[in-house]
Amino acid sequence: MTLRVPVRPALALVAATAALAGAACTPTVRLQVDPIQIYARLDADVRVRLDQELQQLLRENPNLF
Repeated sequence: MTLRVPVRPALALVAATAALAGAACTPTVRLQVDPIQIYARLDADVRVRLDQELQQLLRENPNLF
């Protein structure tokens, strides 16, 4: 006596087993990033230097604007 297994249910069983095995092997990556705190302080000295550099740039390139 030979045991005959229908092909379609057997393929469905193989596909379901492969899907479960694939899902069980997928890695999980968890990444935790702490917020970055930046403390910036602009002094009047920075503004004066920027103004001086801008004036010098305008003197060197009068047709800039």
